Amino acid sequence: MKPAELTAAWAGLEVSPTQWAQLELYANWLVDEAIPAGGLGPREADKVWGRHIADSLAFAVAWRGQEPPHELLDLGSGVGLPGIPLAIVWPECRFTLLDKAGRRTRLMLRAIRVLGLENTIVAQGDAFDVADEWHAVVARGAVSAPEFVGLSSKLVDDEGVSVLGLSRRTERPERADDLMNVADGLGLSAELVEVPESALDAVAWLLIMRRSGLHAAT
Repeated sequence: MKPAELTAAWAGLEVSPTQWAQLELYANWLVDEAIPAGGLGPREADKVWGRHIADSLAFAVAWRGQEPPHELLDLGSGVGLPGIPLAIVWPECRFTLLDKAGRRTRLMLRAIRVLGLENTIVAQGDAFDVADEWHAVVARGAVSAPEFVGLSSKLVDDEGVSVLGLSRRTERPERADDLMNVADGLGLSAELVEVPESALDAVAWLLIMRRSGLHAAT
């Protein structure tokens, strides 16, 4: 099995053959267009499935056993990670991919056209300028972890969930307890979830935050 298939199973995702084909098309686009354009590093071609697509699908664990969100904001999406893989497997969810760089937003617009995604829009702007409330917010490190905790308290609605890709190291992140304490003080119930090596190409850690009192699926 590809790392993404293992990750999808671990996260509780049901991915159709058509969706796998779209993910394959996106992986090829990342190699053929995003890397040459500088959207990903020049050495990332061999890591597209494990480090990028599978890693993005792991974010879905926050909704394992539940309905997926009806809208999702991806902060600092870059070339569409984790937003585009999630948009492929959650076609009923409305996605907004936000990035402040015009070059990256143009690349995302190109990816959406190539994939024919109808549930996804691209916006250029700064994460700190977003004022609306969202049902779901995700990020893979475009903002610092403390900043993301603060943004989550501002951006997620009363039933909202936010997920941050915190680390891809074997060791438990040292700052996790401090981040969860800050989140608690802001009215968010936080948990640290380990993505095991058996489900990905390496251990990864996700920080998941919900409005206090909401049931955690993990």
